[in-house]
Amino acid sequence: MRTIRLTGLCRVVIIATLLCTALVATGCSVGYLLHAASGQLRLIWNAVPIQEAWDDPALTGPRMDRLLMIARIKAFGEDRLGLRRTGSYSTVNTRFSRGTIYTVSAAPKDRLEPFTWWFPVVGDMPYLGFFDLNRAREEAQRLSEKGLDVFLGRSVAYSTLGWFKDPVTLNLLDMQPDELADTILHELTHATLYVKGMGEFNESFAVLVGRVGALRFMEETFGHDHPWTARARDALHDERLFSRFLGLLLHRLENLYARPLPPEVKLSEREAIFRKALKDFSHLKTRLRTPAFHYFENLPLNNATLLAVGLYHRRFSLLDAVLEAHDGDLRKTIGFFVGLCKREKDPLGAAKKWLEQLPAPVGKGLFHPSPAGWGKVPSARNF
Repeated sequence: MRTIRLTGLCRVVIIATLLCTALVATGCSVGYLLHAASGQLRLIWNAVPIQEAWDDPALTGPRMDRLLMIARIKAFGEDRLGLRRTGSYSTVNTRFSRGTIYTVSAAPKDRLEPFTWWFPVVGDMPYLGFFDLNRAREEAQRLSEKGLDVFLGRSVAYSTLGWFKDPVTLNLLDMQPDELADTILHELTHATLYVKGMGEFNESFAVLVGRVGALRFMEETFGHDHPWTARARDALHDERLFSRFLGLLLHRLENLYARPLPPEVKLSEREAIFRKALKDFSHLKTRLRTPAFHYFENLPLNNATLLAVGLYHRRFSLLDAVLEAHDGDLRKTIGFFVGLCKREKDPLGAAKKWLEQLPAPVGKGLFHPSPAGWGKVPSARNF
């Protein structure tokens, strides 16, 4: 199972659980909603203000250092990047570590179209999340029996979008500093801007702010040459390469599924595309600086798997080009998208159109040329 970030779910399930009149309309059982809500509520109820936890034996030297760093990361996001101020990460829970959350995604075998679940407030969601692996497996089996492609993944982080005070947990304090900065800024981004029913935009935008913001925080806090800064720089480098690779793969599949072919032919030809993708990835892997995306070569490739991964990484190239068009100013880029989402229903489409109208080509310098085709400089029309 692939570890990917899951965000937004807890806000959905907690609100849906508390608003009893909306339970029937969610399309999910009351049992599922109570299961998901109870996991989050346990974390909140057992959290204490950070200043009351200084003598907690669970907060060893390195963990205490990370705890102090979280306050600096949060201040950086709010003061320097303009992210929304919330009460999140002002409390700590050392009794329960935020365990693995298992995510279930599904899609038709002949279309790149996610199977979705509807929840109040946030609309359609392209996954369900479970604190219990057996529950997740049961849901995955149910969807598979419907003839859908299914992906069972896992997540170690999520956000309640500012509706509740997300506590610091031990698994966060065991992260490397660059990963911690990325995670905190990612989740604060969701609390700042979350567009109903636009999961691909929401996750891509949070990945952009998390990756770039973590690098900027490390540069300003520890200097350009610090090992933690180098790790953040390498993570951003690999995100750019992988996003381009994944975008081209999904584009090939979309072209196949759009052709008037019998279903069995489409299924056969998609397998050929999957095999080529794995071969292309073996070349790309030699240019990756971190092992973060090595999981791809071991994934069971199908439409649900690729859409689950693409939810976070496919549109990064598009948003990164918008960042470049703003001269790399992350705060201005965040403000741009906040304003764009107030005016436009489709922020990804609107961003692409905005880039196409710029007088100069966009994306220059983000990627290096490659004979395999996955590393070429993108045009706005190819996002």
